Amino acid sequence: MSGTSLDGIDVAWLRTDGEDVVERGPAATYPYRPDQQALLQDALRQAKVLEQRDARPGILAAVERELTLWHADAVGRFLAETGMKASAIDVIGFHGQTVIHRPERRLTVQLGLGELLASRTGIPVVYDLRAADVAAGGQGAPLVPVYHRALASNLNERPVAFVNIGGVANMTWIGQEGELVAFDTGPGNALINDWCERHTDVSFDRDGVLASRGHVAADALRQLLKNNFFATAAPKSLDRNAFDSSLLDGLSPEDGAATLTRFTAATIAGSAKLVPDAPRLYIICGGGRLNSTLMQDLRNLLQVDVIVAEDVGFNGDSMEAEAWAYLAVRCLRGLPITFPGTTGAPRPLPAGVLAKAE
Repeated sequence: MSGTSLDGIDVAWLRTDGEDVVERGPAATYPYRPDQQALLQDALRQAKVLEQRDARPGILAAVERELTLWHADAVGRFLAETGMKASAIDVIGFHGQTVIHRPERRLTVQLGLGELLASRTGIPVVYDLRAADVAAGGQGAPLVPVYHRALASNLNERPVAFVNIGGVANMTWIGQEGELVAFDTGPGNALINDWCERHTDVSFDRDGVLASRGHVAADALRQLLKNNFFATAAPKSLDRNAFDSSLLDGLSPEDGAATLTRFTAATIAGSAKLVPDAPRLYIICGGGRLNSTLMQDLRNLLQVDVIVAEDVGFNGDSMEAEAWAYLAVRCLRGLPITFPGTTGAPRPLPAGVLAKAE
């Protein structure tokens, strides 16, 4: 299960051996209420000062507990809606909520109490999947590539790229022989959402309608693209708050949204320079795939096939939650979840902490 965005909690069922067997089942999303989103926003602001991964100053300890209880409730609702029993579930893969990610300081913090979730659901929980990689000098993200490779086993197109556009966008490149290269490409929806929240009465640009009514501010876009991150070799990762859109202040809501949407598209397109061979197919996952303006910008810039996950039978909303289930099984089996080509880890590394159900 995944709660990586501030939109809600994604829950998905998966039967897998953590390798080649992948049988996808039902999935659901449980949106956060406005008061829950506001609490998480406060936690993100307070977490900016964190220096130790176990520290929970201010409201963070209380938010961590509340967040875990929200996830327990989501599991309960999912089981009730699908008719499944907790006893039929072997393990939960629990992402938690990332509140700070500074791999250059060997610091990453995902709020979430695995032991509490296991106790409340009666199901073993694997959690804290990023910490071991970051402690070893890796970027701690992205973690989904090994699952993308499993999904791509039946696709003929190579090289193929999976691009997940959440708050931050990340790419998994899969080569002819299953080689993996993965990295954060730059901003995803976060800057667009933040802009909409500041300048309109909604917190995101539904279907890219606001951006479609605006014009790209070319000078501002050029300045945004000068960030040194984009010239840095992969693997690499970002914090949600790594970019500052203040230079767009003064633009209309429409022009700001158009510029930030093009910024996301341009940084994804530019990432083709960082992989061994340009992808022949891009599969777009995550909430960004629902933004028609962003999808059109990507197609215009990439000039190759750009499709959404559903076009090849995947679920773009549940893919990350499915991945966490897949990773949890790999953790139970002691299989690596991060690799030199995906996070910059010194070697393939297993990770995760197992909390047994009481």
